[in-house]
Amino acid sequence: MEIAEIFDKLQAVADRYDELNELISDPEVIADSQRFMKLSKEEGSLRETVEKYNEYKQVTQTIKDDEEMLRETDDPDLTAMTKEELADSKEKQAQLEKELEVLLIPKDPNDDKNIIMEIRGAAGGDEASLFAADLYNMYLHYAERQGWKVEVVDKNETEVGGFKEIALMITGDKVYSKLKFENGAHRVQRVPVTESAGRVHTSTATVGVMPEAEDVDVDLDPKDIRVDVYRSSGAGGQHVNKTSSAVRMTHLPTGIVVAMQDERSQQQNRAKAMRILKSRVYDYYQQKEQSAYDEKRKNAIGTGDRSERIRTYNFPQNRVTDHRIGLTLNKLDKIMAGDLDEIIEALIVADQTKKLEQLRNE
Repeated sequence: MEIAEIFDKLQAVADRYDELNELISDPEVIADSQRFMKLSKEEGSLRETVEKYNEYKQVTQTIKDDEEMLRETDDPDLTAMTKEELADSKEKQAQLEKELEVLLIPKDPNDDKNIIMEIRGAAGGDEASLFAADLYNMYLHYAERQGWKVEVVDKNETEVGGFKEIALMITGDKVYSKLKFENGAHRVQRVPVTESAGRVHTSTATVGVMPEAEDVDVDLDPKDIRVDVYRSSGAGGQHVNKTSSAVRMTHLPTGIVVAMQDERSQQQNRAKAMRILKSRVYDYYQQKEQSAYDEKRKNAIGTGDRSERIRTYNFPQNRVTDHRIGLTLNKLDKIMAGDLDEIIEALIVADQTKKLEQLRNE
């Protein structure tokens, strides 16, 4: 994309930003809370681009003024000073052009959202469930480093101390933007604790990352949801099996089912089940749109299919390989302790680079 085209696109963004600022000051819009929220969110997402664009316009004007000054003056001191300012401004202009190009990459509307993460032991029996627990601990430590909050919303433990599955709600700043590339099959190579002969086994666990759906995003029709209540089964005690507190919700158009029996009351289980159901339904429709979009664009990195093997964790060699971008790091111990920054940043950069290429080829 030529700089003139970038300029046209940026002017369109600036015009839309001004329009949004007028709209969110309109009493009619303020009175419609859903519309106000939606427009405020859009205004917030454009703010950084518009500020950078205004900065770019100022720098461009400074360059124009300095070049005119150099043509008109023969004062050696003023010429030297103007040349120095001109060189700085041109450097700044080139830097802003790069930044603005990145800001023009279509934003993922979910990047600022909280997530529901589902981790499941897949191929490998007990060892897969233990690896699912290791992944849970890895994300828990990473979330702590980011200052995020993690809440376990559902879990199904195995006798060996692993998880058949565990569902988490992770809340905080830009959670989805950093964890969306974790979606997929994670493969582990190590000697299981249950293996007496000391042979390396390969097992897998899958990670699903779904943006938490807000009311603005998805409006589920109550007629489309079947709710069944039943008695909890659990660790025993007086409460178990006395009341029908467990809840199963089925979204009839998609066939998505969420069962929740973790909480003491049916009301609490209903609330948690609805949060997860909304997010799963939202994710289902988003994935369908994304698949159609990716088919057109042939994107290599996506938040892709959960069955796609994305990463291998090799314990004997203390090595992690992300297969999508060919990144290998020999610090598995640190990564399992939550030091995921290097992998996540590399995935974000690779995704930006790919989208930037597409933008330039349009």
